[in-house]
Amino acid sequence: MAAASAMARRAASWPRFLLSRAFAATVGAAASERPPKRVLVPVAAGTEPVEAAATADVLNRAGARVTVATADPAGDHGLLVEAAYGIKLVADGRVADLEGEAFDLIALPGGMPGSANLRDCKVLEKMVKKQAEQGGLYAAICAAPAVTLAHWGLLKGLKATCHPSFMDRFTAEIIPVNSRVVVDRNAVTSQGPATAIEYALALVEQLYGKEKSEEVAGPLYIRPQPGADYVIDEFNPVEWKCSGIPQVLVPVANGSEEMEALNLIDILHRAGANVTVASVEDKLQIATRRHKFNLIADVMIEEAAKREFDLIVMPGGLPGAQKFSSTKELIDLLKKQAESNKAYGAICASPAYVLEPHGLLKGKKAASFSPMAHLLTDQSTCDSRVVVDGNLITSKAPGSATEFALAIVHKLFGREKAVSIAKELIFM
Repeated sequence: MAAASAMARRAASWPRFLLSRAFAATVGAAASERPPKRVLVPVAAGTEPVEAAATADVLNRAGARVTVATADPAGDHGLLVEAAYGIKLVADGRVADLEGEAFDLIALPGGMPGSANLRDCKVLEKMVKKQAEQGGLYAAICAAPAVTLAHWGLLKGLKATCHPSFMDRFTAEIIPVNSRVVVDRNAVTSQGPATAIEYALALVEQLYGKEKSEEVAGPLYIRPQPGADYVIDEFNPVEWKCSGIPQVLVPVANGSEEMEALNLIDILHRAGANVTVASVEDKLQIATRRHKFNLIADVMIEEAAKREFDLIVMPGGLPGAQKFSSTKELIDLLKKQAESNKAYGAICASPAYVLEPHGLLKGKKAASFSPMAHLLTDQSTCDSRVVVDGNLITSKAPGSATEFALAIVHKLFGREKAVSIAKELIFM
């Protein structure tokens, strides 16, 4: 009797179950059919590349359709943009061609003279003013809140922040706030390169809600305490010796993680290293992992293989790491580096997919992207954010990329230099 009763209850509930599944499927299908949120990230000569990349990358992860457009005048270089520290990017299009299009968000990266170049773009000014007037979301980071938005009169009566060195450019009509990210009505502002992921996640929250922001944040492994000092877990400490200016090789591939690559290139340039970016593809222009950010390398890997480096360090991104692992010239360079007791390193997918298979982690402690940690023979430190073992340095994920680069500066130039750059970036 009890069994029959249970069966009857299940039979009675089955139509409701089918109805609930059908409703969930309908809602999911409707959500998937909605057009994606459109985001414009304008860039110009002198733009801070880490800020542009983090904004594009994180919003892309959330499902937004991101357009990176150059505000530079049309010229002989097409869509090529020479960002800060000589980093060359290729935009998707031109701001001048987008004036009539609607965006859910316009987010300005900082950098100088990038922010001034954005300020002087009349089409961009018109677009952002229209965005503000219509109650649309607009944002800026680093120098751009003060140099660009404030100049256009778009922060009047609002709480806002910017890089501390530009705070004195805020007019009396702006309420300055010393905070890493500030949201006031439809304006979002932030302080610098090391707050860029926090800023981008705040933008995700404004567009999609807190739950989506937390979902996107998970795989990034952002710092648990923003503003804290960087931490290095070091084993078998040795001095990384250089005969002069440190010569650093950063290989890149289609599918490399842009935030990891650009943090390395940007921060090492700031420190004074001579950084060579080498493509392991068949051309200098490579498409990075998330936004398909187009980055122009300095040389091909075959050319780099003829030189000697004080450090070879790889970004992650699974497709890029897999390409690294199958590139003989790079693997030969890495093995020679290790045999010569010179420094080498990797972040995210690259410790597991490049260093481990080629015996370059043998007897070493290493960090890794957590979902790939099972591929390491020694998993004892895979959850650390930055690990140094002798002449090897490894790190975890995009959210630890700044720490990783600062730790490299620490080993090559000393703690004083690393702390100085950390403060400049608003890391600490």
